[in-house]
Amino acid sequence: MPPSNTTRVFLAADLDNTTRSLLLAHLDEHVGPEMPGRPVAAANWHITLRSVGTASPTVVDRLIFEVDRRLDDSVFDVGFGGLGAFPKAQRASVLWLGVRGGASGLRGLAEACEAGAVAAGFDSEGRPFHPHGTWSRIRPVRDVGSAVEEFPGFAVSTTIDAVTLFASHLGPGGARYEALERFELSG
Repeated sequence: MPPSNTTRVFLAADLDNTTRSLLLAHLDEHVGPEMPGRPVAAANWHITLRSVGTASPTVVDRLIFEVDRRLDDSVFDVGFGGLGAFPKAQRASVLWLGVRGGASGLRGLAEACEAGAVAAGFDSEGRPFHPHGTWSRIRPVRDVGSAVEEFPGFAVSTTIDAVTLFASHLGPGGARYEALERFELSG
């Protein structure tokens, strides 16, 4: 357990409530109560750009400074697509929603967040960025291949106009995210 003067943080592209509602309606209609695993609350849906880890307030301030000086991206749209799973559909521990449009914009944001985190003293993440939104965590792992294959496509998009630094507070009802800093993208 981290010391009480540290916080678990991550950088993400947040989703607005309208987008969350549209995605939730589609999910409810096509997956419904059969969603495998423990669904992530819609209020927590986002696209993680960089998992950072545990940091003290001083290190969080440094992270904010380093990320802010690297983000010079413009506002762009992201479209969502089908389902996928990590590490693979036949042995899934995470069920995710894919990104069909705007992936290059998200990659640019992820690269800036990665560079800012490394400059703030964090180790390189060391794995390629895969834009997605986590919908469910599956323990123990299971085969979700049919759910992934049968999930119908849809057309929901949103505008990404900021990167948010979140604190993650874990508790018995699941994670609660607190926005610590919002980095506005240029219009």
